[in-house]
Amino acid sequence: MRTGRRRRVGRGGRVVGLVAAALAGITAAAGAPPAVAAGEAPGAPGISAAWTTGAKNGVGTSTTTDSKVWHTLGQGVLNEVYYPQLDVPNVQDMQYVVSDGENFTELERDATEQRIELPDSRSLRYRQINTDADGRYRITKTYVTDPQRSVLMVRTRFEVLRGGPLQLYALYNPSLNGSGMGDTGATSQGSLVASDGEVSSALASSVGFDAATSGYSGTSSDGYQDLSADHRLDREYTEAADPGNLVQTARIPVEKDTTFTLTLGFGPDRSAAKAATTAALDRTYEAARAEYDSGWHDYLSSLRETPESVTSRGLTTQYNVAAMTLKSQEDKTRRGAFVASTSIPWGGAKNADECCTPGYHLVWSRDLYHTATAALALGDRAAADRALDYLLNVQWNEDGSFPQNTWLDGEPHWQSLQLDEVAYPIVLAHELGRTGDAEWAKLKKSADFIVENGPSTPQERWEEEGGYSPSTIAAEIAGLVTAADMARQHGDEQSAQRYLDTADEWQRKVDDWTFTTSGPHGDGAYYQRIDDDGNPNNGNELCLNNGGGCHDERAIIDAGFLDLVRLGVKPADAPAVRDSLAETDAQLRVRTPNGPGWYRYNHDGYGEKAGGDPYAGEGVGRLWPLLTGERGEYELAAGGSASKHLETMARMANEGHLIPEQVWDRESGNGFVFGEGTGSATPLAWSMSQFIQLARNMDAGENVETPDVVAERYAR
Repeated sequence: MRTGRRRRVGRGGRVVGLVAAALAGITAAAGAPPAVAAGEAPGAPGISAAWTTGAKNGVGTSTTTDSKVWHTLGQGVLNEVYYPQLDVPNVQDMQYVVSDGENFTELERDATEQRIELPDSRSLRYRQINTDADGRYRITKTYVTDPQRSVLMVRTRFEVLRGGPLQLYALYNPSLNGSGMGDTGATSQGSLVASDGEVSSALASSVGFDAATSGYSGTSSDGYQDLSADHRLDREYTEAADPGNLVQTARIPVEKDTTFTLTLGFGPDRSAAKAATTAALDRTYEAARAEYDSGWHDYLSSLRETPESVTSRGLTTQYNVAAMTLKSQEDKTRRGAFVASTSIPWGGAKNADECCTPGYHLVWSRDLYHTATAALALGDRAAADRALDYLLNVQWNEDGSFPQNTWLDGEPHWQSLQLDEVAYPIVLAHELGRTGDAEWAKLKKSADFIVENGPSTPQERWEEEGGYSPSTIAAEIAGLVTAADMARQHGDEQSAQRYLDTADEWQRKVDDWTFTTSGPHGDGAYYQRIDDDGNPNNGNELCLNNGGGCHDERAIIDAGFLDLVRLGVKPADAPAVRDSLAETDAQLRVRTPNGPGWYRYNHDGYGEKAGGDPYAGEGVGRLWPLLTGERGEYELAAGGSASKHLETMARMANEGHLIPEQVWDRESGNGFVFGEGTGSATPLAWSMSQFIQLARNMDAGENVETPDVVAERYAR
């Protein structure tokens, strides 16, 4: 390992500097007028802070637990960075600014044509290539996290394609410790440091900075505002001491073709963050990248052989990325805590002034069940075990219930109750064979809770309505039947019989509660999304809790009844199931250029507004790729083919191979492409899990996550 030296690479890769010289201080760049040294930055606290789009096309972290930093990419730049846990975002964005010092200053996010690629299809290492729309320069950035420490390393090549000389600035917008309005910052021995409470960051470069400043966003001390005024950095503020919306700007010495490493490190204080960045630079990007790639190679090699359904369709990279992305969504301190997504849906429209905007960096037991079953399908039994441990040791409540969702430490965030989320941990434990005394002591209470509180649920799987839901009832029945099997293993025949009697009754009555014969669609006979009182023919009013309006409950359809088949509660050819498919497709299916997609339900309001503006309490629900996968599982259960469903999910992934929560549902426009991701959440762990499950099921010829004891009782 090299120490004491750092490469400063100019044209042709020539070494032109030393580590000590690069970091010793700020020196004037050739051709750039020196900025006036100043003291404390004015303008605190600056303008309000926000997050960034939920549409990520790259995510990354090392496979080690020593590096507690995760990064996300979108719009050609770095977006949120999470540290020291996956529920603590610390960065709004970081990007480069290019100027000629006289006539133009522009953000690479806004001024370039962008693409992203995986240089190695077996490593979660992304490269962004941003080319100036006017053909003057190109910026190529490759991202890794140092496996040995909490440092993000951005290997950057800056090429002047026409004209010049040009100046390059790093523009860093921290939102430390989960909020954007409490940060302070300063220049410190060639680095830019910032802090908010127990989180600090340090920004450094392998070629040093020849100017650096800290200021407040949107004010005269904001380096980008300063540059935009006259294309020169006129003031260098050495400190932004008052808490506010901090922005830090640094000029990087570049020539016609320069390669360097930008490092962003984190720690509990500024000294620790600086020490981490210095150690990472001393180690070199090449060494970190080799270890980073090796970790991902080893992980993929530890999994089961890639399914034939994947390899025969040329989808191996998509499958590998799905597997790696799921692993990347696990916290490294709270093991087994897999978040729903490292994203904040429509984050650019969400105020970040105060901690803590929830986004999807929370844990839902339902999403965790899907991630764990996908891990089992991959052959990562250890991950599934950790997920169950987290469910039982962190999220489980003394009464047997599970919260709607939690922060990683188990503190509930949204305070409702969803009974399918109480049932799924029982199903998972049974699938894992985790039926010992310790597990059963808790899961028995969960089964009792379902008996005493079901089948009607305060909220179903879309988290908005209460009542009798086919999908929730399917999960409850599966939970009770698997709990009965556990009870018998423990010699508790009385509880086993109670659970089976309840499950049998609910299985007999689910159609009476949720299958209307007087609906306004098709022949009038189909499963409703949900019924308020178990009488599906009385036409009570259902007001959708996301701005979707009020409707006759018989008019609202979703495909949740397919869970009755997936969980073994009904056979695929059950009359009520078959009778519901035509109405479901007529109301919910859209044939996109990438293949068929389905809405969650008709009149859904959870999506961009009609004109494409971000969702803010009302909008137009879009298509969910995971529902294409669920329909594929139904086709398998019915003896058909799921090929087009798997291929559609892959085509709906973005160029970074990340499968979104929602895709655009109509002709391209308003900045969106028909059949491709929106600004909601990408990647969604549930979507990635569904792709993996469907691929494995296609090879098996059946849905392997269907609990055998349930299917044997009802479906076979």
